[in-house]
Amino acid sequence: MSVAPTHRTESTLQTACPLDCPDACTVQVTVRDGRITSIDGGYDNDVTRGYICAKVRRFPERVYGDARALHPMVRSGPKGRASFRRVSWDEALDSIVERIEQARARYGSESILPFCYGGSNGLLTQDAGDALFFRRLGASRLQRTVCAAPTGASNMALYGKMPSVTYQDYPHARLIVLWGINPGASGIHAAPYLKQAQDAGSRIVAIDPRTTNTAKTADLHLPVRPGTDLALALAVHRHLFEEGLADTAFLEMHATGVERLRERAGEWTFDRAAEVTGVPAADIARFAEWFASTSPALVRCGWGLERNRNGGSATLAVLALPAVGGKFGVRGGGYAMSNSASWNIARTWLTTPEPDARTINMNRLGRVLTEPMEPPVSVLFVYNCNPAATMPDQQRVLRGLEREDLFTVVFDQVFTDTATYADVVLPATTFLEHYDFARAYGPLSLQLGRPVIDPVGEARSNADVFGELIARMGMRQEGEPEGELEMLLRVMDELPEPIRRDIEAGRAATPPWNGAPVQFVDVFPRTADGKIHLFPETLDRETPLGLYRYQPDPASAEYPLALISPATERTISSTLGELSRPAIKLVMHPDDASARGLKDGDDVRVFNERGEMRCPLQVGAWVRTGTVVFPKGVWRKQTASSTTSNSLVPDTLTDFAGGACFNDARVQVQKV
Repeated sequence: MSVAPTHRTESTLQTACPLDCPDACTVQVTVRDGRITSIDGGYDNDVTRGYICAKVRRFPERVYGDARALHPMVRSGPKGRASFRRVSWDEALDSIVERIEQARARYGSESILPFCYGGSNGLLTQDAGDALFFRRLGASRLQRTVCAAPTGASNMALYGKMPSVTYQDYPHARLIVLWGINPGASGIHAAPYLKQAQDAGSRIVAIDPRTTNTAKTADLHLPVRPGTDLALALAVHRHLFEEGLADTAFLEMHATGVERLRERAGEWTFDRAAEVTGVPAADIARFAEWFASTSPALVRCGWGLERNRNGGSATLAVLALPAVGGKFGVRGGGYAMSNSASWNIARTWLTTPEPDARTINMNRLGRVLTEPMEPPVSVLFVYNCNPAATMPDQQRVLRGLEREDLFTVVFDQVFTDTATYADVVLPATTFLEHYDFARAYGPLSLQLGRPVIDPVGEARSNADVFGELIARMGMRQEGEPEGELEMLLRVMDELPEPIRRDIEAGRAATPPWNGAPVQFVDVFPRTADGKIHLFPETLDRETPLGLYRYQPDPASAEYPLALISPATERTISSTLGELSRPAIKLVMHPDDASARGLKDGDDVRVFNERGEMRCPLQVGAWVRTGTVVFPKGVWRKQTASSTTSNSLVPDTLTDFAGGACFNDARVQVQKV
C-alpha cells in the first residue's frame, strides 16, 4: 500500500503531476492534519516555475468529492442505475477471480478484455503489474488508439521518434508553427516560451479551426476546415519543391522517399488547397513563404490534426516539413512532438511477453460488445479509462455495457459514467496517494511522484491490486514484486544509471543532452538505417488509398456541419468531468446560426444518423463557418439528453494506425 507521513500540523510536501499533459509539473501540496488544503506549483522545476493549471488546483475536489469511490462495491440493481452495495476487498476480488475463471473455462482467455489508456499514468500505474496480470491470463490485447496513434506511427516511421525540440528552445526560433495544438488548454507552460519568442521577433502561425487565445496572438491564423490539414501541408511541400526551396543537399544525405513525397504533393497548388481548406490562397502562400525563408523555424505538431480520416498522412506531411525545408541542425529549429519515447526505458520488469492473442482496437468497443464475436467478450476490466464518456459511437458502447451477460469491473478513483454499468467497482488511489514516475513529454524531465496523504477510504493503488490478483490467480513468479513499494524498488533498480541517480537524490532526471536537444546535432533519427523516411512503404501499404492521398469531407446536405471536440482548460480528457461547472454549450458561427434561425442561449438538438445531443447554444465568431464545437471529456450528466458529442462520432478509423476520427462527426443543429 501507499505510505504517507501522518500530519498533525500544516506541512508543504512536493510531488509530481502525471496527468495527460506534456508538462509533468512539480507540485507543492499543503496538508493540514492529514488532509489536502491546496495545491500549487513547485519552484524546483524550471518549466513549472511555481505555476500549475486550474485543473490540478481543483484536484482536492476529486479527492474528497461526493463522486469519490471509497470502498469496493458490487451491483445490486439494473446496469446503468448506479445501485451498489458495499463489500470487503476480499469479497470483491474473490468475485472477480471467480468470474474470470468461469469465462476462461467456457470461452477461453481471449473472452477477457482489459480496457485502459495510459495518458495520465506513469511507470507504476500503467504497463507494470497490470500488464503482467493480463499477459499471464492470455487475455485479448488492446490497441490503445483513441489518441496519438497516427501521430505516434508517423513520428516513428519518419524519425524513429527522435527526441524533439523542447519548450526551453522555443525562444531561439524565428518562426513557430502551432499546428493542431492549443497551449491554453493543454501544456500551458509552453505559453511563456512562446511569448519570449514573439518578444524576440519570432512570428507565430496558428493552424486551428477556432480562433483560440493562442490564435488571437499569432501573427497568422489559418482556420482550416476540420480534416483538411493534409491539403495545406502538401501545398507547402509543393511550394518548397517547385520553387527550388527544398534543401536538396540535406535530403540527399539524410532522407529516403523524397521523390514519392514530391510526386504526391505536386497537385496541391495554393488555389486547390484554398478550395479544400477554406483558407485564402494568399494566406497559404504567405505561410509557405515565411516557412521557406525563415531559420530557425519550428513546427510544433499537436494531436488535433490526427482526429480524422486523413489524420495519419496529415501528420506525416506536417512532420516532414522541417526535413524538406532544411530546418534541422540549429537550436530552435526542427519539429516538436511528444518526447515520451526519449528515455529509452525498456520496461524490463515486464518478464512475461505479450501473448499470441487477438487484438482489439479500443475505438471499436461498441461493435465488440454488441456484434457477434468468437469468443465473445464476457469479462471487461476497465481501469485508467472511462469508455462510456470517451469512446466513439457512444450509444453503441452504452448498449454493450448494458449486457447482462457481460461482467464488468471498473477500477477507478471516482464513480465514472462507466462505473454505473459495472458489476464490481474497485476504489483506486489518486496520484496524491501513491508513488509513480511522471514523465514530461513537452519539456524533458522524469520525476518520482510521492504520496502526500494516506489513501482516502479503502482506495488501493494499481500496483497493489494487480499484484494481489496475480497472487489470487496463482500466477506469481518467484522473486516478483508483491505490491507498490516492491514494484517501485524494482523499477528504480532497472532504470538507466544516470536517471536513477538523479531520482535517488530527489532531483528531476534529464537526458544526457540536459533536456534540450538540437536535432541533427545532439540527436538523430532512430530508424533502422538512421535516415528520415519521407515515404514509409509499410505505412503506404497499410493506407487504403496510399500515403498523402486526400480523402474528401464526409459532410452531406443532410448533415453539413463538422462537429469537433477539442480539449479545454477544465478537464484532462474525462478526468475531473465529475466536478461542477457552468452549462456546457455548443459553439456555432453567427452565419451558421442565422441560417438556422438560432440565437445565443437557445436550447438546441445536435443530431445525425447515430443519435443526438441536447445542450444550450453559444453563438460566436471564434469558430469558422461550417464547424461547431463541443468539448471532449464531458460526462453524460452534463447535457440535457444524457449523451455527449461522442454519441455523434463514427467509429471509423484514420487512414493508418487505427486512430479515432472524432472530428469526422457531421451533424445538423436545430432548436429544441
